[in-house]
Amino acid sequence: MNFNRNRRLRTSQSVRDLVRETTLTTNDFVLPIFVMEGSGKKEPIASMPGVFRHSLDLLKEEIKDLYKHGIKAVNVYVKVSDNLKDNTGKESWNPDGLMQAAIKLIKDTEPNMIVMPDVALDPYSVYGHDGIIEKGEVINDATVDALVRMSLSHAEAGADFVAPSDMMDGRTFAIRQAFEENGFTNIGIISYAAKYASAFYGPFRSALDSAPVDNQEIPKDKKTYQMDFANSREAIREVLDDVDEGADIIMIKPGMPNLDIVAKVREIITQPIAVYQVSGEYAMLKAASQNGWLDNDKVILESLHSIKRAGADLIFTYFAKEASLLLNK
Repeated sequence: MNFNRNRRLRTSQSVRDLVRETTLTTNDFVLPIFVMEGSGKKEPIASMPGVFRHSLDLLKEEIKDLYKHGIKAVNVYVKVSDNLKDNTGKESWNPDGLMQAAIKLIKDTEPNMIVMPDVALDPYSVYGHDGIIEKGEVINDATVDALVRMSLSHAEAGADFVAPSDMMDGRTFAIRQAFEENGFTNIGIISYAAKYASAFYGPFRSALDSAPVDNQEIPKDKKTYQMDFANSREAIREVLDDVDEGADIIMIKPGMPNLDIVAKVREIITQPIAVYQVSGEYAMLKAASQNGWLDNDKVILESLHSIKRAGADLIFTYFAKEASLLLNK
């Protein structure tokens, strides 16, 4: 005879709290932030309700507010002027560039804020691709050289980690080697190891105006370097390669569509795993909440718990500030 009654452990909120397997805190969050040129500017991003681009002067107050609410890490993106874009991405390693200025401002404003600038060429590319284009193709090795220069400029500006999101082969090792040779041995690398070519990135690309341009001479999408979302074993191979190349933290992106990948990777590596709850995930939950179809607060926390439960150690999410307020209640 079996006397098991699993509901005994669900009889009250206190009991449920006592046996809860997954705990979510503000220490788990990294907030992606968007920086723009100019002053006194705070522009809403239409496809991402509640998310803004900040000019540097207003970014300072935003950083203070984030840290006050328990957000201790930011992932930085910049929207640069079209006249600074070309096919080399050289503006990305300009020591006086917008990204470098943002890194310095954040560290000056709140030295304990962990700064993780994005490393990819698409915000600086006239073609909207993450790499350099030659003969209609995104070429790998010349792009890696540019990414190394970009990463070194971020380290010199004061970044704590760099976050290469480009999916070029060998860039993690090249960046790590450059850091070692230039005295940046304590700068971490968050490698986007399993980044899928996903339709969930749409709102982000509109936020930075970084989608591939409509031109027959270049690839129409990013499928020659970002992964096929139908593949699983390939993700494992990519992750293990980046671990061997010196990545400190492994990124899986997007988040909720790939929780099976998160769980598989968690079983085979000991490095921390980051998961990116991307713009499309944010936008669809926000849109449904604003239409009254979902409970905003509940779906935020449920979605973040599901990512943590799958094996994430840290979560890049546009909900970071809102979730911190809910958790601090």
